[in-house]
Amino acid sequence: MMEYENQTFSAPVLPVLGTLLLPGTTIQFKNLNKHDIQRLNYGTFVALPVKGEAHKDHWEASDFYRTGVTCEIVSVYENEHNETMVKARTLDRISTNQVFDGRYPSCTYEIAYEEEDLSERSIIDMLTYIKDTVREMSASFRGGEWIANRTDSYTDINQLITFLAQYMPLSQNERNELLVQTSLKQRSLQFIDLLLRQKEILALNLQMNEKFSNEANKYYRQQALRKQLETIQKELNEENEDGEQKESYVQRIQALEASEEVKKSLLEDAKKLETAAQPGTEQDVLRNYLDFALSLPWKEEEIHFADLKEARKVLNERHYGMDKVKERIIQHLAIMRLKNSNKGSALLLVGPPGTGKTSLGKSIAKALGREYTRMSLGGIRDESEIRGHRRTYVGAMAGRVLQAIKRAGTNDPVMILDEMDKMMQGGFSGDPAAAMLEVLDPEQNDTFTDHYLDLPFDLSNVFFIGTANSLDTIPAPLLDRMEVIEITSYTSEEKFHIAKDHLIPEVLKEHGIDESRLMIEDDAIESIIEEYTMEAGCRGLKKRIAQIARARSEQLIDSTEFITIKREDLEDILGSNKRRHEKVKEANPAGVVTGLAWTPVGGEVLFIETTDMPGNGQTIITGQLGDVMKESARISLSVLKSRLPLDMMSFEQRDIHIHVPAGATPKDGPSAGITLFTALASLALNKPVDSKIAMTGELSLSGDVLPIGGLKEKLFGAQRAGITKVLIPWDNRADLKEVPESVKSKLEIIPVHTVEDVLRETLQIALPPMEHHLVDTSFIRM
Repeated sequence: MMEYENQTFSAPVLPVLGTLLLPGTTIQFKNLNKHDIQRLNYGTFVALPVKGEAHKDHWEASDFYRTGVTCEIVSVYENEHNETMVKARTLDRISTNQVFDGRYPSCTYEIAYEEEDLSERSIIDMLTYIKDTVREMSASFRGGEWIANRTDSYTDINQLITFLAQYMPLSQNERNELLVQTSLKQRSLQFIDLLLRQKEILALNLQMNEKFSNEANKYYRQQALRKQLETIQKELNEENEDGEQKESYVQRIQALEASEEVKKSLLEDAKKLETAAQPGTEQDVLRNYLDFALSLPWKEEEIHFADLKEARKVLNERHYGMDKVKERIIQHLAIMRLKNSNKGSALLLVGPPGTGKTSLGKSIAKALGREYTRMSLGGIRDESEIRGHRRTYVGAMAGRVLQAIKRAGTNDPVMILDEMDKMMQGGFSGDPAAAMLEVLDPEQNDTFTDHYLDLPFDLSNVFFIGTANSLDTIPAPLLDRMEVIEITSYTSEEKFHIAKDHLIPEVLKEHGIDESRLMIEDDAIESIIEEYTMEAGCRGLKKRIAQIARARSEQLIDSTEFITIKREDLEDILGSNKRRHEKVKEANPAGVVTGLAWTPVGGEVLFIETTDMPGNGQTIITGQLGDVMKESARISLSVLKSRLPLDMMSFEQRDIHIHVPAGATPKDGPSAGITLFTALASLALNKPVDSKIAMTGELSLSGDVLPIGGLKEKLFGAQRAGITKVLIPWDNRADLKEVPESVKSKLEIIPVHTVEDVLRETLQIALPPMEHHLVDTSFIRM
């Protein structure tokens, strides 16, 4: 046969299921159709084993193993059941080069020669051993004597293997492995191994508890048990989606990359499950517990540190402005790298809704190259939501922390703890905020214990990022475990760039609109921000842009024209203005002064109005002012009385009324102190203050101007309202670094130390020092 070496042949293919193919044997096929018999009867054909377990109407090359045998038909006949039988003789073992798809496939092949590496004496010994083993096995079942007698008649080892294989539960892959084997010796040993495994299976069926005397029998017993377990699992439909049987819990636990303490505990539960007397609730609980425990990422991941340049690039691309916040985040990532550790990483982003806190967390995860997962804490009132329930309870499940870790699939994700300020504190079901202490404490969270898992799990490599709108409802011990980063509201300029660079492209993409077909002009964007939204973040702005996209969607479908949205189009699309900003007046009467206020949605100007009337010295305060602002009014009046000459105004015979317009809006805070003082001084001196001057600052009883917060937003509000000159506390000069030059260039900003500086800039007068007012009642006009 060597004359055919390296030659390529072609022949029709007969797919074979459930039959062992070996050269030099006789095999039978049944239920072949007439077309198959006709195309195979013309000469040599190839019998090729298939990988699946079912017949197909259309065969593909991937359905077949590569090794088969050439065959020729010996006879065709019908058996007693009227089935068409084809007897064929196998010739040579072949290796296919190419299989052609179709209902009746064909192939090209080369001869794959056998390796005759057994002597005659070895063949006789092999045959004798196999026959003795079969005779021993045949005594264990009915009809075994017939098989033993047939076995004795064979003198060819391939023919004997083919005969016995039809009575053994071999898989298609095991049959193929016997065929692929080129060495007759190795094939024989491989078959003997399968035969011994079958022998042990038979022995175990007769006496499951019999013990074996040597290590070889112990090995075959384990193989037999595993085979039985696979069969049982198949009968119970305990298979995965690919049809492969699951590994036992013991095998999976032993392969788990966890501590010995964890593996020991899980092995105990696995043994309880395997030795359970009968199926029931306890088995279901154990199985659910083991499935959850084994699904957790116990393996410690390699430490991932961010490339700081790449991290800065990611933050700048995804978030406009917020320079101080981004710098704090970069510094935090740099410290992690210097420490060469992820442990103790916990940030808390605090700011108004819609300012990008959650999206910042996503950007940090992208910059670090780590998985992102989110856990919402809003409205949680039960401590077990964090720590889970004990397994003794019906319907017990793990807490949200471990469930989030499971979803991430790694033990070092970036985890967003959303709405931390909205957890319910205390109560019958425990305090979830207290349960979060162990989660966030770097001294404890490396052995975090969930009530359901009841095993220590390492959370120290998780990068926790909390978000909150306010710090007021977060307990101090919880705050102490995080680094707080404050996110201020966006200015109008920042909102403009966010809308132009991020929101408009995002909204158009969500609505399936090409950016080249719809454009919103810059003045229209500014009008939406100023006149149709009132918010700190950009959610409302995005909704308005989406409203515009929906309003023009039908027009975009009906025509191919380019659409431009102008400022004058907004009223037709969005309706009338939703927001009105205060504007400065041409002139203020005496007793009316313009102040500056901070709101969660930006800075605004605030008018302080005062008037006097005949009375008995009462002070009337209106405008829905808070306690702090009322105290500021009393302090301002006291400072005024102590500084003005005694005969300037008869306070005992006059009532003073202080009012702050927009009475339906609550107002509070100490920063209107110098504004209240200036308004009262303007009233007492009957001298108006320039309407283009605004001010902010807390006033002390000694006349000092104290620092305030929200300066950046207040200056934006002043510039928008038409203010040209602003008085600020001296100690707030450093905050001017955060104010864009585009705003500072349009305002004359004057830092002031005391009320004397305030009156000098507003009313052009100088007051005497406080300690001389009883002696010197004159004042100097400038």
